[in-house]
Amino acid sequence: MLSLADVLDARDRVSEVARHTPLEYSHTYTDMTGAEVHLKLENFQRTGSFKIRGAMNRITTLSEEEKEVGVVTASAGNHAQGVALAATRAGVDSTIVMPEHAPITKVKATERYGGRVVLHGADYNDAQDKAHEIEAEEGRTYVHAFDDPYVMAGQGTIGLEIVEDCPDLDTVIVPIGGGGLISGIATAVKEQVPDARVIGVQAEGASSVADSLKKGEITPLDEVDTIADGIATRNVGEAPFEVIRERVDEVVTVSDEEIAVALTYLLERSKTLVEGAGAVALAALLFDKFDYEEDEVVVPALCGGNIDMNTLTTVIMRGLVETGRYLKVKTVLKDRPGALEKLIDVLAAQQANIYAIRHDRTSRDIAMNAAEVELDLETRGEDHVEEVLDALREHGYSVEVLA
Repeated sequence: MLSLADVLDARDRVSEVARHTPLEYSHTYTDMTGAEVHLKLENFQRTGSFKIRGAMNRITTLSEEEKEVGVVTASAGNHAQGVALAATRAGVDSTIVMPEHAPITKVKATERYGGRVVLHGADYNDAQDKAHEIEAEEGRTYVHAFDDPYVMAGQGTIGLEIVEDCPDLDTVIVPIGGGGLISGIATAVKEQVPDARVIGVQAEGASSVADSLKKGEITPLDEVDTIADGIATRNVGEAPFEVIRERVDEVVTVSDEEIAVALTYLLERSKTLVEGAGAVALAALLFDKFDYEEDEVVVPALCGGNIDMNTLTTVIMRGLVETGRYLKVKTVLKDRPGALEKLIDVLAAQQANIYAIRHDRTSRDIAMNAAEVELDLETRGEDHVEEVLDALREHGYSVEVLA
């Protein structure tokens, strides 16, 4: 079982490259939840995520013979960057296998840090299989993303910083993919503050740990489907699973919609950019996925900020929809002068801002003398959305909500 001594040993090795990231009190989320919320901003870490910690701890403990041959790993993107940078700093050659659809920003960043990238497979598990082939063929050392005691200990240095910066900690909320991060943090926190809770969070579309805990054994998923690609793994590691069972108090799940809302709040209210995996801890708090007391000191770990810009656009839009800030509707007008103006007058009276209007006179679903109209609207919240829809219906418009 991983120990506090392992994490303390890792601190000196990790501090050569990794930053001690900020822990910031948030008025916004304290007011929203009633807890005393402090955000662990690991998205400000070098390479944009916590992964540099575990990678550095592992690579600095390689033998000279292992360093000479080089390392190989598999990653959805964040571990890839950590291994590439740590290996380059240590003068070690690195090969990183990433899924074929890995975010291009993570691929390019990995290459800039000095790693040779091989794209293979649909997800992390497929990439891992390919990486093991390269391991066998070239004799490289495989640096596991999470199922490795040195990697787990390196990630646990975050827990040391949390306890140091927030000694009155009650609860820390940690994302879970393969389990390396939470096993390290739970070890560092529990052995220093035994009464503190550690809550793990997974995406609903990649809930391997939650399912495994229910069944009492590691149960791989057939597939994963979530916007939180950084924690999209089909199974938890064996070593992390044992630590999770021993030291993690509860594991909960959040939906992609809830992740999108948390990510949008962080951008808008905290001026902080995170990726999907980086938002799950806050999402669990905002959507009451676990019980907590008023004024309880809670630390959500924002574990990474490496989000693809195309994905970010989609996630923000979903977040706006979920919070009632964006509304897309479809209705049918008589195809005659003034019909569109009357519709716009109704929306203007409700102070709904129009982003875009699209006409379609060719749809087979409408009469020959009609036009189908789609409108993208800016709204001010869920109550305003209902007011807009009620006004349209009161004026005789049949409205279909598209988003």
